[in-house]
Amino acid sequence: MTQITLVQGDITEQRVDAVVNAANGSLLGGGGVDGAIHRRGGPEILAECRRLRASHYGKGLPTGRAVATTAGRLPARWVVHTVGPVYRADDYPERAALLASCYRESLRVAVGLGARTVAFPAISAGIFGWPLEDAARIALAAVTEAAPDLDEVRFVLFGADAYRAFERALG
Repeated sequence: MTQITLVQGDITEQRVDAVVNAANGSLLGGGGVDGAIHRRGGPEILAECRRLRASHYGKGLPTGRAVATTAGRLPARWVVHTVGPVYRADDYPERAALLASCYRESLRVAVGLGARTVAFPAISAGIFGWPLEDAARIALAAVTEAAPDLDEVRFVLFGADAYRAFERALG
């Protein structure tokens, strides 16, 4: 059975097989988690992302999907990039389904690579505006329902508020 753990910290410092990046659709870096992963991981990640854009994802990675690259200089083997939805209450059910898909698809890609440990950020809960409590509930439900055969799924949460929201959802 997969162990689910919560850590308050920096996702770029996690020694895991796969780190999940809350990417933007362009796959070419950005702010928040995406920018941090690209900065710390180095140019190797960006080079692979550019190759993905030139081949399969010319229009960018669709929301709710996931794709993997090298982890470059990160202490992980791979980065799994996924694009979360921007929060909007007017079409909540569709967007919540896309958010859950980010977790399921990221796990599918990580397991396909042979990963045994995966670290997730709180996808869409930063600049994309998803309320923390709801983001935590959706994330934990999606991971639990996917029931991957992994040693650990770790949620690496930036800040005490995010950590507490996930702790309440897990409790």
